Amino acid sequence: MCGIVGIVDLRERRLPDARLLQAMNDLQQHRGPDGEGFHVAPGVGFGHRRLSIIDLEGGRQPIYNEDRSVVLTFNGEIFNFQALRDELIGHGHHFLTQSDAEVIVHAWDQWGADCLQRFNGMFAFALWDERRATLFMARDRLGLKPLFHAEVDGQLVFASELKALLRHPGIDRQIDPQAVEEYFGFGYVPDPKTIYRGIRKLPPGCCIEVRRGGRVQPRQYWDVPLMGERVPTVEAACYGEALREQLREAVRLRLVSDVPLGAFLSGGIDSSAVVAMMREIGAGHILTCSIGFDEPRFDETRYARMVAEAKGTDHKAEMVQATDYSLLERLVDIYDEPYADSSAIPTYRVCELARRHVTVALSGDGGDEAFIGYRRHRLFAMEEGFRARLPLGLRKAVFGPLGRFYPKLDWAPRVVRGKTTFQALARDSVAAYFHGISICPDEMRRQLFSGDFYRELGGYQAVEVFRDHVQGKRFSDGLAMVQYLDYKTYLPGDVLTKVDRASMAHGLEVRAPFLDYRFVEWTARLPSSAKLQGGEGKRVLKRALEPLLPHEVLYRPKMGFAVPLGMWFRGSLKEHIAEVVRGERLANCGLFEPAALRRLVADHQSGRRDHSAPLWALLMFDGFLKTLAGTPHAVDGPPAALSA
Repeated sequence: MCGIVGIVDLRERRLPDARLLQAMNDLQQHRGPDGEGFHVAPGVGFGHRRLSIIDLEGGRQPIYNEDRSVVLTFNGEIFNFQALRDELIGHGHHFLTQSDAEVIVHAWDQWGADCLQRFNGMFAFALWDERRATLFMARDRLGLKPLFHAEVDGQLVFASELKALLRHPGIDRQIDPQAVEEYFGFGYVPDPKTIYRGIRKLPPGCCIEVRRGGRVQPRQYWDVPLMGERVPTVEAACYGEALREQLREAVRLRLVSDVPLGAFLSGGIDSSAVVAMMREIGAGHILTCSIGFDEPRFDETRYARMVAEAKGTDHKAEMVQATDYSLLERLVDIYDEPYADSSAIPTYRVCELARRHVTVALSGDGGDEAFIGYRRHRLFAMEEGFRARLPLGLRKAVFGPLGRFYPKLDWAPRVVRGKTTFQALARDSVAAYFHGISICPDEMRRQLFSGDFYRELGGYQAVEVFRDHVQGKRFSDGLAMVQYLDYKTYLPGDVLTKVDRASMAHGLEVRAPFLDYRFVEWTARLPSSAKLQGGEGKRVLKRALEPLLPHEVLYRPKMGFAVPLGMWFRGSLKEHIAEVVRGERLANCGLFEPAALRRLVADHQSGRRDHSAPLWALLMFDGFLKTLAGTPHAVDGPPAALSA
């Protein structure tokens, strides 16, 4: 993996500021500790930080085509580069290196923007074609690698991380009110927004092709194919060998490396499947890494050891103390904008552990999205059965009042907790799924936000992110719709953001076989009934893996990569969270009603309610505001409530 930056003049041919380019590049040194490179010419400046994985000596960047008319800065891996290289040589292209990056410049020369259809990889890149006076930027299909961009005085500025763009003095740093609303809805800011009005993320599966003098307009070149025809429903076991073959090929492609390679092994199904496939393929020495908590409810290391012993891996495991919240300030620095997934802590730790032994690690990310593996999927399926039988008007009349007046019994046994379900049944399918995943539901956000900020939003609600994604699309069933929404939002905005920043903080490359786009396309054709059967998610994957993994690993309850937030906020972090949430930064930023913040803390610490997720979101947002206070011109202009 690497870090990329660039300044391209789309109006004239002004020479970029080389010192500014250097300063931006320096802020991403952690992404590429093995070297740096620059290309500065009239109208174009590219920078690159390199983490050497393939062609350690010859793969330096920026990299050029034969006549140096095309220059590229690239972050990622093209896993099928060797086959593409052979094909391009057949077309008469001459290569000077063995790197996958050089394949991109020749592929652009040969096929133009259609080259993207031929790449199987995880990538974000920008290239400048001097002959066509054209900038071409692209991000991989699923969004494993990030790419931020902004327009400043006729220039397009881009980088792998927000911190590099914020080094540019011309960037508009006003906070986007809609992004704040989305953050407290989702726990992250979904693509294409960032927390700043003037900076955007290039969405997954999108590219920008713009000639000098033209307009910057991202376009989509690929989408998750969950809207089309599906294969007939058959017994899940019938898909077993085909599924194993698809996954084997995805893993095989990701074993190419000129540096030590290993795998994460949490003890869950997905990472265990990847390790099993590595062994099936015939990989020799397999190093696996896992992180556990000393709090038994959150510890999966027993299952990780079970898989490691079954597959004969060299297993490294470390325990994280249940009081390991020392990373709070580090997390704020890593993610650059508010980010509220607390599993960033164990993710950071497992990347730290892995990097002591390897430079590349395979992960199980993407398995839950492909095979309906989250608990929220099962709950949605049950609710959808009711929604299908009763019209929306009747459901609103019956379940709306129940949802408003039924008490929120977080402390009670699950069987009598009905408030969230009643609220979901009174909504349409899209709004119900958003309600189920939201860390701060609609009613809570209305209470937490100040009147001035709520008016600033002008009626905008975070659920519109979901509505925009599904508008004009037809799905075979509701589960296909929520899978699609997860691929478009949760996966790139939360999971892959978490892994990219945590791994890059340690100079570690993480590869995810479940996110091979051909594997995603294949699994998208499977009927929902093969994935979720009798309330059991991942049914088809479990059946396929029965010959390879212990039954106890495959059919145990899902735990997730969680941390004990509730315990922290009622114990060792009790005073800290109270001090932060009642503190001056949150009270004076103009976003929140101080009385509502105080109630949130009191309700959680009394045990009446579990507000772990919103409290963590507020803690991370407070850290972001603290960072803003130390950033020159971080907030300048409306909304005035946000001028921290």
